[in-house]
Amino acid sequence: MRPVRRHHSPAYTRRFAALSRAVTIAGGLALCLACSPPSLAQTEPEPSLNDYLPPSEPELTRDEWRQRIEDARRRGNEVARERREHPELYKPLPEDPEIVATERVLNDESLQRGDIIATKKGMFIYQGRSDQPRREQDFVPIAPKAVHGKLSPGS
Repeated sequence: MRPVRRHHSPAYTRRFAALSRAVTIAGGLALCLACSPPSLAQTEPEPSLNDYLPPSEPELTRDEWRQRIEDARRRGNEVARERREHPELYKPLPEDPEIVATERVLNDESLQRGDIIATKKGMFIYQGRSDQPRREQDFVPIAPKAVHGKLSPGS
């Protein structure tokens, strides 16, 4: 079946086109008004300190703020005095370099089977597997005069 084709007069076509343009313009205008940002004449107030504080904390007065500063200074001076009077309490504990070296080797993620590690106790070859935790038994001495197959502290 053929579609029906209607023939319209030129005057009808012109009126229909003008009406179509008017509807398009009105729709565009309505869309612009609905989605337009607020006018530039409207300004928001500047943020205050309260805008940045949690709602439960009231704004500090100048005297309260100064008191907090003084309290912090006093605590800092007390800690400094304590450190001067009892320096033995604040000395770092000396770490055993042999234990540190052993831990470093046991925790080295880059080690692969067949890697050689040079220590003050001799040369060791890593025989462990990457999918298992490292053990001292995974480090086998290369020379028989080394520490009989174990990586010991200080290596």
